[in-house]
Amino acid sequence: MTGIEYCALYKKSKDRAYDTLFESYCDYVYAIVYNKLRSIASREDIEECVSDIFSDIFFSYDTTSNFAGDMKGYVGTVAKRRAINTFRKLTANSGHFSEDAEDELINIGADTDIEQDSDLAETRSILISKINELGEPDSTIIIQKYYYDRSSSEIADMLSMKASAVRMRAARALNKLKTTLAAAGITM
Repeated sequence: MTGIEYCALYKKSKDRAYDTLFESYCDYVYAIVYNKLRSIASREDIEECVSDIFSDIFFSYDTTSNFAGDMKGYVGTVAKRRAINTFRKLTANSGHFSEDAEDELINIGADTDIEQDSDLAETRSILISKINELGEPDSTIIIQKYYYDRSSSEIADMLSMKASAVRMRAARALNKLKTTLAAAGITM
């Protein structure tokens, strides 16, 4: 969703704008918050933080702006900052840091690119989905060969096939996978 699309929705119906914003970015925001708060917060604290983020965005976004870009970066920044503030508040209230909390605080850095991390996770999800669409035994061959770095003879033993058959199926499956990924907008 672009900033202009959001502003247009907001002018038509504030409720519809909020619902659309929530539907579009709920999983993204939840992932950010969960990664920052999982070591210290309860599930209710995480859900409350997510709700607060959408309230922040809804009430503070400049609906008169002409920003035509994707709102994902803005949403991610608000989510990260709110999650860090919640983390600090929860650790300050507890009076001490657990070892996990200290590690989590160290991991909260300004150099983290949440948008890139989210895009990478989405790409991985699409990749696994497309590999599974290849069917058996092709999906198993691809996963074993490229994820677990197993040789054709090891895979052949696992699947009761000849190594030459595994190599041939791997080559064909890889070509099919490249085609389906290209159709999904992912190039290898």
